[in-house]
Amino acid sequence: MGIKTGVTFWNLIFFMMVTCVRGFIYTCGGTLKGRNGTIESPGFPYGYQNGANCTWVIVAEEGNRIQIVFQSFAVEEDYDFLSLYDGHPHPANFRTRLTGFQIPPPVTSTGSVFSLRLTSDFAVSAHGFKIYYEELQSSSCGNPGVPPKGILYGTRFNVGDKIRYSCVTGYVLDGHPQLTCVTNAGNAAVWDFPVPICRAEDTCGDTLRGSSGIITSPNFPSEYYNSADCTWTILADPGDTISIIFTDFQTEEKYDYLEVEGSEPPTIWLSGMNVPSPIVSNKNWLRLHFVTDSNHRYKGFSAHYQGKLLALSLHMHGFHG
Repeated sequence: MGIKTGVTFWNLIFFMMVTCVRGFIYTCGGTLKGRNGTIESPGFPYGYQNGANCTWVIVAEEGNRIQIVFQSFAVEEDYDFLSLYDGHPHPANFRTRLTGFQIPPPVTSTGSVFSLRLTSDFAVSAHGFKIYYEELQSSSCGNPGVPPKGILYGTRFNVGDKIRYSCVTGYVLDGHPQLTCVTNAGNAAVWDFPVPICRAEDTCGDTLRGSSGIITSPNFPSEYYNSADCTWTILADPGDTISIIFTDFQTEEKYDYLEVEGSEPPTIWLSGMNVPSPIVSNKNWLRLHFVTDSNHRYKGFSAHYQGKLLALSLHMHGFHG
């Protein structure tokens, strides 16, 4: 009797382990073609499965690009993620990783393939997401979207069209208020500046123009404060690039971080006590987003930025080569 009970017990444990393993990997997704369509997380809007690993690959006609617009987004923050790839879902094409409950802005591919991958852990889920995608002709920049607390003026998004942004009362616009749809060196339609953000009047950050300058964390060189959320946007003329060189960097590892957008790769996360390597933009702008939690404070960072350095360094490289 005791032997039978023991066997039954271990059989039960084995069954539970197999069930957990099988349940942990829930696959879905596929390849999508056509002028437009929608993508929904499995089970939307009632919640996606735990242990999901779902990949969608959107393929447009050669020469066209793809824009995705989020209609709903709710993903368990810091545990479940939607990763975006500018091309096929390969690490070299990784663009950004989304989590949380705020609807992200529209995203436009640089080529004719765009991929999304949903990964969830084994506990707790959220409503999920619904995305509308469409092909963009080479002459269209696509709708760049509206930032939280922002207002968009303009409904045409083709080459030569201009749009303008402002913020609701109590918020300050950081970035360039007017965007123009232009043709870049690769003959693709792109906006000449990034979508501005609307920052609460009493928060830190700024819009920085000019050939060079310095950015520091709040209170530097003294300790920064807890629960900080600062955004700086550095703008150069279209066709120019920006380099940023750090002279100091001390933050709480993993919990306080500086996110840099507009570089190569498109998003760089910096945290810890090591001075980062210089960063060069791949466009005419860089955006720095500094976030701290409610515990522990350090010295923070100081960085020097300068425009046109990439063009200069390439010229010098060519000269020496």
